[in-house]
Amino acid sequence: MKIIGIGKNYVSDKTEIKELKTGTQTIFTKPESSLVIGNKNIVYPKVTKQLAYEVELVIKIGKKGKDIEFEDAASYISEIAVGIDYTAKDVLSASRETKGPWALAKGFDGASPISNFKPVSNFQDLNNINFDLVINGEKKQVGNTSFMIYNFNEIISFVSSFMTLEPGDLIFTGTPASGTGLNVKGDHLQASIEGELLLDFKIV
Repeated sequence: MKIIGIGKNYVSDKTEIKELKTGTQTIFTKPESSLVIGNKNIVYPKVTKQLAYEVELVIKIGKKGKDIEFEDAASYISEIAVGIDYTAKDVLSASRETKGPWALAKGFDGASPISNFKPVSNFQDLNNINFDLVINGEKKQVGNTSFMIYNFNEIISFVSSFMTLEPGDLIFTGTPASGTGLNVKGDHLQASIEGELLLDFKIV
């Protein structure tokens, strides 16, 4: 199973989308061992002192596809969840200095907590899905898929031009343009889709 992440994919002003849609998407991968399911608490990783959170919608691929056409891409989504794409920010900064890969900064154990999935049929409009993140009772991030630079169809079509997508593959589709920050031990994170609390865990 592949975990694919999309970077820098949201705007705060929809008028910016056309200018930023260059056709080249920022793609990275994360190992399956980074996944955390079942709302289990996450142990603060020893590898970093800057644990940066980004709330994201996660789409699950339901059937095999290669070179998927934009018009058909939505039919490859089986379910949707909400997750946190964690980054060891200090590790990433050090890697960038030497033009190194993102693998260690994005792929450590616990870097990809996700909620239970909801069938894609639950969502009437994939380009109008609300989600948010609350930390210690305070709303930190609010997102809507209409603010994506590249929507689900565009992501699936682009990624599948490079690699075959298979059932069970997960794609983290990007975080809202504002509100990201750092977690510390004791933080309580709660993420929702359309007001339904789905992800609920603590950093210990």
